[in-house]
Amino acid sequence: MNKDSKIYIAGNTGLVGSAIVRNLKAKGYTNFVFTPFSGYDLREQSVVREFFQKEKPDVVFLAAAKVGGIVANNTYRADFIYDNLQIQNNIIHQCFIHKVEKLVFLGSSCIYPKNSPQPMSEEHLLTSELEYTNEPYAVAKIAGIKLIESYNLQYGTNFIAVMPTNLYGINDNFDLEKSHVLPALIRKMHLGKALMENDYDQIRKDLNIRPINDVTGDADISLIKETLSKFGINKQSVELWGSGKPRREFLHADDLADACVFIAEKVNFRDILLNDFNISEFAYPYVGKDVRNTHINIGTGRDISIKELAELIKTEVVNYKGKLNFNTDKPDGTFQKLLDVKKLHSLGWKEKINFLEGIKDVYKGYAEQNQNT
Repeated sequence: MNKDSKIYIAGNTGLVGSAIVRNLKAKGYTNFVFTPFSGYDLREQSVVREFFQKEKPDVVFLAAAKVGGIVANNTYRADFIYDNLQIQNNIIHQCFIHKVEKLVFLGSSCIYPKNSPQPMSEEHLLTSELEYTNEPYAVAKIAGIKLIESYNLQYGTNFIAVMPTNLYGINDNFDLEKSHVLPALIRKMHLGKALMENDYDQIRKDLNIRPINDVTGDADISLIKETLSKFGINKQSVELWGSGKPRREFLHADDLADACVFIAEKVNFRDILLNDFNISEFAYPYVGKDVRNTHINIGTGRDISIKELAELIKTEVVNYKGKLNFNTDKPDGTFQKLLDVKKLHSLGWKEKINFLEGIKDVYKGYAEQNQNT
C-alpha cells in the first residue's frame, strides 16, 4: 500500500470505518473514496458493481456491516444474516473482479464456538456449535472468512480477514436496544444519574439526540420516565441483562484501526502461508496440504467480567450513585470470549490505549455531545 493508493473504506462513518480513516490520514494517506449510505445500498449487487467500475480502488477496508448487541442479534436474526452476507459477498467479489491489491475484511470474535477453549485461537473456528443468540451474524462472518480464503487459494488474491474482539470508541452506537454492552452501560448509568439528580434538562437533551422508541426529549415527562423504566432505568437503580458473570475483552476502535492499517501495509497472504503452514512454494489454484483458518485475531488478550465492567463505569467513569440490578432471567450469552492474539503479536503489533482512559474519553465525548445540543 502506497501513500498515493486509492483507498476505499466501506462503512467509513461507523465506529470502525471512521477510526480507519483517522489512522490513515494521520499516516499521510490522502486518496480516499467512500460510498455514502444514503446514496448506496451495499446489499445491491448492481450498485456495488457500478461503484467499483467507476472508482477502481487499489486497497479496500471492508468495515461496512449490520452490527448490534445481544438483543438486536437475537431479535433481527434474518436481517443480520441477509444484510451481512449481501454486503460482504458483493464487495469481496468486486475486489476480485477489479484486481484490488489488498483487501482487509473485518469480522467478529463471535465466529468462535460457544464453548470454545479459552483463549480462542484461529484454529478453534468451526470446531463446535455457535452461541445461539448471535448465530446468524456469526455464520455470515464465517462465510466472509471462507470466501476470502477461497479466492486467495484459487486465484492468488491478497485478501486478509481480521477478527476483532469487542470494540468501543468514538462514534459508538448508544442505542439501548441495538448497541453493544459497553456503550449501553454508559448510557444507562448516565440517564440513571440524571434521574437521581432530577436533571430532566440533561435527559431531554439526550433523548433529542438519541430517541428511544420514537420518544424524544420533547415528550411529556411521565412518558419519558415510563420509556426509561422499560429499559430498566429508574430513579434509584439501573437494570442490566444477565448475571454479570460473563467475561468480555475490549479493544479501542482506534487501536483496531491501527492494527488494520499495519496489516494492510505489512502482511500478505503469502506470509500467512509461510508462517502458519510452512508453505513457501505454490501455484494457483493451490491444491496442496489443507489451508484453513488464515484469519488474524485482533484483541488485547485480557478480559473483564460484565459486573466488573459495570462497577468500573459506575464508579470511575460516570460517578453513578444508584444500584445495579442484574436480571438473571435475561440471557448471558457466551460466558467468555477471550482472543488468543499470539499470531498478531508475532507479526509485530500490540495495542496502545489504556482501557480505563479509553472509556473515560468515550464518555467525555458522549456527554459533550449532549451539552452541545
